[in-house]
Formats: sequence, C-alpha cells, structure tokens
Amino acid sequence: WLVIDRKVYNVSKFSKHHPGGSRVISHYAGQDATDAFVAFHNDKSLVKKYLKSLLIGELAPDQPSFESNKKKSLLEDFRELRCTVDKMGLLRPNYFFFFLIFLHLLVLDAASWLVVWYFGISLVPFLVGIAFFTIAQIQMGWFQHDLGHCSVFRKPKWNRLLQIVVINLLKGLPASWWNHLHNQHHAKPNCFRKDPDLNMHPLLFSLGKTLSVEVSMGMVSGLQLAHYNVFSFFSLEKRRRSSCLIIISISISSVTVNILFCNQEEKVAGKY
Repeated sequence: WLVIDRKVYNVSKFSKHHPGGSRVISHYAGQDATDAFVAFHNDKSLVKKYLKSLLIGELAPDQPSFESNKKKSLLEDFRELRCTVDKMGLLRPNYFFFFLIFLHLLVLDAASWLVVWYFGISLVPFLVGIAFFTIAQIQMGWFQHDLGHCSVFRKPKWNRLLQIVVINLLKGLPASWWNHLHNQHHAKPNCFRKDPDLNMHPLLFSLGKTLSVEVSMGMVSGLQLAHYNVFSFFSLEKRRRSSCLIIISISISSVTVNILFCNQEEKVAGKY
C-alpha cells in the first residue's frame, strides 16, 4: 500500500506491471508517494484513471500524510517551489538548444573516426581522435540523461525514442537498464539500499563511518573478514551487470579500431 494525496492505494499486483519498474513503486510501500508521483508523471489525468481501480481508502483525519522523519515545513516549501518553477515555465524544453547539443555530439563522434581514417594512426591524429571521441561519449551520456527525464520533448514517447538512438546505438548501452536504475535514484535519492547509486563496494568507494559499516555488514553475510575484500571485488550485484555491458561495448569498439588500423596499414604497405 502507498499514499498519494492522502488516498491509499493497493499496488501489490500492479507493481509487477508498473511501466517504471516494480522497484520504484515498491520503495514507497507503506509511505506517502505524493511528491514522487507528481515528479514522475507528466500526464497525471491519464495516470489517475488507472489509480481508481487501486483505491482502497483514505487516511484518517488525524493521520499525517508524511513520514515521521520528515519535516512538514520542508515538504511544504518544496511543493511551493515546484509550483513556482512550473508557473515560470522553467521546465519547458528549448528545442533549439537540444538540437545544437545533439548536432555537436554527432559532429564530434564523426570527427573522431574521420581524423584517424584520413590522417592515419600516428600519435597526434590518434590523440586528437581520442579527445573527440571521449568528449562526444560524455556529451551523449548527459544528453540521454535529459531524454531519460523526458526533458527534451513534451511527449514521453519521443524522448524514449531518441534516448534509444543515443544510448543504445551511439553508446552501446541499454536505455531500459539506465532508466531502471536512474528512476530508483530519483525516487529515493541518497537512501541507502534503495538508491542504486549508493550500491558501491567499500573496497572501491564509500562515504562516512555509518555507510561503510552498513555496507560491510550487509556484504559480509557470514564470510570471514579475511576473505571479505576478495569477495566484494569479484561479487556481482544485479546492477553490476552494467560492467559486463561496458566491457562488451569496449571490446566491440576495440575490434572496430583494430580492423580500421589493419586496413590502414595494408593501404600503407600497398603503396610501398
């Protein structure tokens, strides 16, 4: 069960069919999900039609609609700020700006390959190509991030379509994987065990004494401390599947570069 605008909904079965994934909606089980609902759903009138069949009641008048560990004044200030931002039109997309973003990353990506193809594999062209390619890939990551937030187009389907082109085709990573993790991050930002961005190993990086201890105790799970570091390094959580995808993408890119270089060397050898 969860609460939206003081109304209680049973989403036990619906969570399995939730378009945003079951984890995002289950993170609010037994909690007030009003602010998350407002932030994640652009067409609220359409979504509320589906909510009618899930409605099972309302909160009692004396029951607060926010968590005990949250300040009511802070929530009210946040909601007022969001309304002000909407009224000012700050969330309306600038199509020309995003067009220039998409155009320049395509130009940089194409330039990275053309420089190596035209000037050969000597040190300077190779380094210039790497610089172009790196900048293009970073910019693609941020651009698909905006698409994942449905910030580029007003209709979500166009954002999803272009996101697939950018992250799937140009970067070699699945959009569904990124959306699944990033939606959880914004649903419960910086909330340990719910925000995937905090699911990191102590061997690599962790902040604060409390987080380090909690991660360590959760990961050890009966293992001897002497074997813990080895285990944490080689263990694969669900989100670590991304590492496999990244490795595959790098491998494909390496093969492509090797083929390109071999062809270039054959051309040079043919001249002499």
